[in-house]
Amino acid sequence: MSIITLMTDFGLKDGNVGVMKGVILGIAPQTKIVDLSHLVGPQNVLEAALILARSAPYFPNDTIHVVVVDPGVGTNRRPLAARIGRQRFVLPDNGLLTLLLERAEQSGQLVEVVHLDRPAYWLANVSHVFHGRDIFSPVAGHLAMGIPLAELGSPVSNPLKLTLPRPQRTTTGLLGEIIHIDHFGNIATNIRREHLGNASKLAVHLGTQRIDGLVQTFGERPAGETVALYGSTGDLIVSVVNGNAAQSLGMQVGDPVEVIVEVWNSP
Repeated sequence: MSIITLMTDFGLKDGNVGVMKGVILGIAPQTKIVDLSHLVGPQNVLEAALILARSAPYFPNDTIHVVVVDPGVGTNRRPLAARIGRQRFVLPDNGLLTLLLERAEQSGQLVEVVHLDRPAYWLANVSHVFHGRDIFSPVAGHLAMGIPLAELGSPVSNPLKLTLPRPQRTTTGLLGEIIHIDHFGNIATNIRREHLGNASKLAVHLGTQRIDGLVQTFGERPAGETVALYGSTGDLIVSVVNGNAAQSLGMQVGDPVEVIVEVWNSP
């Protein structure tokens, strides 16, 4: 039995997610469908790419991940299917694969990408505004039924990649930015554990807020206190214990974050 995950920016009000499931099940009725998220910010490709990269590795081999965050739907942007390592993906060519492709390049994983240009594997009538239903869902269903990736389209060697913000080393530490704010208002930055792995006696600055040192977990400090720590995927995050850091600090995605490092220890 194949597993297909769905991630969209559709929300749950209008039935679009259910329709996609109906198309998949009409082609591959034994498929198990997992809702990864349908609350991605509207047209927020970077947010979807981040969620996909941190979620996909936890699924079994050969899982098919369908992502429809597609502000370019109906334009000349390509619909894609891909295999990266032991996972498969069906999505628009708008940068959603960026982090996974970077990881594959670093680890030497197999990468195969095709342009979904064979309408035999789509629905008969394709809307200009709902490729999630008419192209991506049927392709995922055919993949689940054993159709090889190479049968679904022509090879692609240049999938689009996002230009991701990278932390910059400064004379006093690192300068980064906020890349994600989660459901709880926790602030995730593009500064990661590996960037600060040998640093000690550091302070995190966001706006006018200074946070001295890192904690291991939220419960180390009392409710209402602002803390910095590494999240479950290694990102440096800022949180308000039992509160909403983004609201409390007035921060949003793209705002700068600076880490002042007093001591860089030897590796």
